[in-house]
Amino acid sequence: MNRHTLQTCLCQYRSHYIEEQAYARRGCLLLQDDPDCFFREGTGLHVTASTWILNPARSATLLMLHRKLEQWFQPGGHADGNENVIAVALKECSEETGIAETDIHLLDTAIFDIDIHRTPRRGMEPAHQHLDIRFLVEIDDRIPLAGNSESHALRWVPLHEVHAYNKGLSIHRMLIKSQEWLRQQRIQGLT
Repeated sequence: MNRHTLQTCLCQYRSHYIEEQAYARRGCLLLQDDPDCFFREGTGLHVTASTWILNPARSATLLMLHRKLEQWFQPGGHADGNENVIAVALKECSEETGIAETDIHLLDTAIFDIDIHRTPRRGMEPAHQHLDIRFLVEIDDRIPLAGNSESHALRWVPLHEVHAYNKGLSIHRMLIKSQEWLRQQRIQGLT
């Protein structure tokens, strides 16, 4: 997915979540107006990518206890100039979980979720906003989790327990979307 494709996806994105629809519109304009939006050096809004991970049984998601923010989130990170957000999401997932990219399976090339969130000032890094483009992936929950220095812990969390780890609106939205995706897969006889 290149910049032009991402911009088209954002401009055409439809969601029944009002806030997510607004994020898509803002992202569409960002990619149109800011040639440097894939770099983190600016103090404004820039692109990140992440993964919502399901196990093969579709009963759990993999969350990480973020070292800097001290909260449970899905793996993801900065684009650092890479306009292929799918590649960024998979790379960040691999780095943060310690799982080889070949063991991370993209369940759909379509954008799974879009979020804009504020990241507080940390040291010399000013407060800024992320336009996070999220993709749905599968990882075998039997693979050992090595993690990296960006998290305190990694944990497979049963879907019905996700709210005990993070009550944020965007996590709730991805949880609901994953349950809707599972229902649709069952209807189509794909799971």
